Parts: sequence; structure tokens; C-alpha cells
Amino acid sequence: MVKLRIQGNSLRLRVKRSELDGFAGSGRIEETTRFAADERSKLTYVLERSADAAAVAIRFDPPVIAVVLPAGLAESWQTGDQTGIYATVDLGPRGTLEVSVEKDFACLHSDEADNADSFPNPLAARS
Repeated sequence: MVKLRIQGNSLRLRVKRSELDGFAGSGRIEETTRFAADERSKLTYVLERSADAAAVAIRFDPPVIAVVLPAGLAESWQTGDQTGIYATVDLGPRGTLEVSVEKDFACLHSDEADNADSFPNPLAARS
């Protein structure tokens, strides 16, 4: 499950290995969080790749928020050692939004089941 963190004017997505594999094929990952029984009480967050995008962008069409990655940037992140993609998105008169899309590394203090689909933590070799 893609992890979403929103704090102030920052948004972070953390992606597990199997999700990144799926993203490599489909160019899209989607997750929905429901807040009540009402169908409208939900937030869907999406990570998508776009050949048309020149830079990291945000699309918000309630209840969906999408982080859009340029295809070349997404591909180099997927296949390389790069931990994440970091960008500042200009919101015009509303300021900026800091965006992070990261590979989800294994927690150093969790059991194997919790870390099953995570990327190996580079700090694990140091401990």
C-alpha cells in the first residue's frame, strides 16, 4: 500500500517494491482512504507517469490528488539507485508545495513481516 504523508505544504508518497514494479508497467498507482460510510467521504491519491509532463506536477480534482511524474524522471528513479524524486511545485499566489516520492525502505526496528515488500534499508549494513 502506497503511504501518503501530508504535513503543512508538503506531500510525500512512499512506494513499496511490488508497487514500483506495477508502476513500471502501467504508469499508475492508486490508493483510496475512506473516512466514513458515505461514498463521498474518501480521498484517492495517485502516482502517475506522463510523457507530456515537463516537471513534477500536482493535479487535484476532489476527491483525487495526483502526483504526476515526467516519464524520463520516473524511469530513471524506477530502475536506478535513486532513493526518491523531490520537487517544489509552484502554486502561484498560494505559495509552493514540497513533493517527495520515495522508495519505501525497510524499517530497522521492525520484524520481517512488516518489511516484506520494502526496499533494503541502506543503513542496515551499518548496524
